[in-house]
Amino acid sequence: MPARNWLHHIVIEALVKDGWTITDDPYTIAFGIRRVYVDLGAERLIGAEKESEKIAVEIKSLVGLSPISELEKAVGQYAIYRSWLARTDPQRQLFLALDSESHDDIFQDIAGQVLLDDYAIKLIVIHLKQGEVIKWTK
Repeated sequence: MPARNWLHHIVIEALVKDGWTITDDPYTIAFGIRRVYVDLGAERLIGAEKESEKIAVEIKSLVGLSPISELEKAVGQYAIYRSWLARTDPQRQLFLALDSESHDDIFQDIAGQVLLDDYAIKLIVIHLKQGEVIKWTK
């Protein structure tokens, strides 16, 4: 399993505040002979129907010597996970969780926006100091 991102516990705290129950830490996707680990699996009840909404969350900070290099890895990882998750657990939606600074730096620009559109990336944006979800994009 890969090392945890420094945002890991902040994202857990934010999701719990937002009404989610963490069910898997990490969430494993086994497909063919491959096994990958998405950072989190979570669910929450939807209304009176007692049905649950399920998500898998990959956590990225997109900071480092090259934010574009980090973005390349994140988009590639997201595409693989989404493809395999659609075949192994189609009711579970995949999200990319990141801090608001990374979001604003990359995805407020047209260069980032086209990636969200072209690769159908769903985001959870976390405010670091408050430890809260400030934006969901679906």
